[in-house]
Amino acid sequence: MRAAVLHEIGREKLEVLDDVEAVGFGPGKVRVRVRATGLCHSDLSAMNGVLPQPAPFVPGHEGAGEVLDVGDGVRHLKPGDRVVLCWLPACGACPACKRGQTQLCLAGFVNAGTPNFRRAGGDLFGFAGTGTFAEEVVVDAGCAVPIPEDVPFDIAALIGCGVTTGLGAALNTADVAPGSSVAVIGCGGVGISAVQGARLKGAAEIVAVDPVASRRESALTFGATRAVSPEELADAKQQVTGGEGFDYVFEVVGRSATARTAYDNTRRGGTLVVVGAGAMDDFLQLNMFELFFDEKRILPSMYGGGDVLRSYERTIALWRAGRVDLANLITHRVPLSGINEALDQMRTGTALRTCIEI
Repeated sequence: MRAAVLHEIGREKLEVLDDVEAVGFGPGKVRVRVRATGLCHSDLSAMNGVLPQPAPFVPGHEGAGEVLDVGDGVRHLKPGDRVVLCWLPACGACPACKRGQTQLCLAGFVNAGTPNFRRAGGDLFGFAGTGTFAEEVVVDAGCAVPIPEDVPFDIAALIGCGVTTGLGAALNTADVAPGSSVAVIGCGGVGISAVQGARLKGAAEIVAVDPVASRRESALTFGATRAVSPEELADAKQQVTGGEGFDYVFEVVGRSATARTAYDNTRRGGTLVVVGAGAMDDFLQLNMFELFFDEKRILPSMYGGGDVLRSYERTIALWRAGRVDLANLITHRVPLSGINEALDQMRTGTALRTCIEI
């Protein structure tokens, strides 16, 4: 089958090969024909080494498709079922799951070090234990979540990561209060979803912050009340909050510099929500006095900060009701052969979300 492969960490280009085989099928596993996958910034971060990932590997973790085959013991799926791929499934038995924090379950990471694919030259890994830049994947049955017939594959793929992460940060982690002021720093697909989540919760002011003009313009169509460049954030803070700072600030970039900016623009007693996935050697510096004196809450948000399966269901219900716009998040569509062009678009910030149709 075809798959896009990164041979070495640090390379910018993927090679689309046609001699790749999905491996590992057996009891408790399912084989899925991928129909659509989103290009997420986390894929870039894995390619450039910001996120740990063994190579060579097939990127992609935001996908949807059809079940081709199920292994022994799989009861909730059958061939032909439409599914979204969950890269962080909950085991239901670990301490995190028993506490109701299923987004913190580590079971899904167990498979991240096991090859998902093979070709004549050797084994290949799948990013985050999946690897959706391929025509087929083999995953644990818990990674394949059934979706209703009316949910298109491209919409389902977005729900598999970016939308769930952004919406959940506002709905679950922050639990944005009606009438509050919000700033979202970083307005790609995840940031725009955070904007939509803040709008759903009834925020009075939502300031979208991004250096790319097209993303700022897009943010306004998704519910932001104003959109500014990073250089204009100080003025927006003054105009919206009288200089006090925002009630909620979402950092959706994954860098210490923007996290520090987000902290500085959060009011005393306000909430900073860290959504972006950053590097292990990038440290956020705060002094002990400001932590005590300002009493700002710092809330990291992992995969939307809530039960992932429930979040999928909620997002589908909101999409059906027209309360969230998912179709217009997809600004580019490319075949698998156009993956490198899509990567370049993401690096320059000219795409909110690119759908790779496989």
